[in-house]
Amino acid sequence: MAVTDHFDALETRSADERAAAQAASLAEQLRHARARAPHYANLPEGPLASLPVTRKAELLAQQSVSPPFGGLVATPFTQLARVFASPGPIYEPEAAVPDYWRYARALHATGLRAGELLHNCFAYHFTPAGSMLEGGARALGCPVFPAGTGNTEAQAQAAAQLRPRCYSGTPDFLKTILEKGDALGLDLSSITLGHVTGGAYLPSLRGWYAERGLTVLQSYGTADLGLIAYESPAREGLILDEGIILEIVRPGTGDVLPDGEVGEILVTTLNPHYPLIRFATGDLSAILPGTSPCGRTNRRIRGWLGRADQAAKVRGMFVRPEQVAATLRAVPGVAKARLVIALDGERDTMLLRAEAPPEAAEALAAALQAATKLRGQVECVPSGSLPNDGKVIDDTRPVPG
Repeated sequence: MAVTDHFDALETRSADERAAAQAASLAEQLRHARARAPHYANLPEGPLASLPVTRKAELLAQQSVSPPFGGLVATPFTQLARVFASPGPIYEPEAAVPDYWRYARALHATGLRAGELLHNCFAYHFTPAGSMLEGGARALGCPVFPAGTGNTEAQAQAAAQLRPRCYSGTPDFLKTILEKGDALGLDLSSITLGHVTGGAYLPSLRGWYAERGLTVLQSYGTADLGLIAYESPAREGLILDEGIILEIVRPGTGDVLPDGEVGEILVTTLNPHYPLIRFATGDLSAILPGTSPCGRTNRRIRGWLGRADQAAKVRGMFVRPEQVAATLRAVPGVAKARLVIALDGERDTMLLRAEAPPEAAEALAAALQAATKLRGQVECVPSGSLPNDGKVIDDTRPVPG
């Protein structure tokens, strides 16, 4: 792949260059957050991995106490371009800067180029998804048709007349539009690219698009952070955006896991307007080894592998990954554990399967009861026995009908 196929020189930096630049940017971002975002005024000094995790529930709590942004935004309200609301509600700022959400990089990797029309099927009201993709397209010099969601027949008719090159929206809605176009006898052959996010991009759907000759790639982002990672034509994992620092941690903790281990995604954004520090997305993934064949040198993740917030109600009380983590911290020498919740007749049971020596079982049982206020059994298993899937709480009880 030629250098001209890359968005900028940042994508092909050496690992050492990127690490040095990110270390300098992170130090400035932490200083800026302490000075300009009241919530982070007392953020302790120390390496990133030692800093506290910011969770979505904390955003909601802080915003209710100190509306609208809970003291986490570093830019005056009067200098913002838009304010969005996600379910909760949680309010997100958009500063008046080009490509605030950094989606130009992802759209460029998909193949969108200056002057080509983007048919944008993300919502433009309340949530920021529509603005995210529009901002990226405009930064590339592309006009945008703000199609929004729903109204499939009108979407197909507009695409037939406007002849867009690229679709953006949820993975399955493009298929719905194309099938409607087929049913109406419309020519939608101008659409050769798609950039999808916000839902599961299943292999069967990938195959359907490939059979029609479309290049449809995905990205991963959130309303709080903007772009986190994106797919390139190599289709080997999702490449991290250059504007964030990502860690994979054991769910319920801030403890960084080795590359390859499945855990929760934490993101520290280098966005000076909304300097989220170690923000827990609640999503599971893992770092892939090596770099992408497309020539982009940043680290890659495997994509979305499930949810990290695995809370379950046992005998009327919630049990959370944080409590399992507290159990492990209380007993030295425990590498990993999984709390299996099952049903014995009509009674909830808990079994903590821990990669620990057998003599640790009694201490683990006591620590589990102290953390959860519930009794559970402990099974000590050999190191490496538990699956590498990021699951800390495995609720095996049947779903009520």
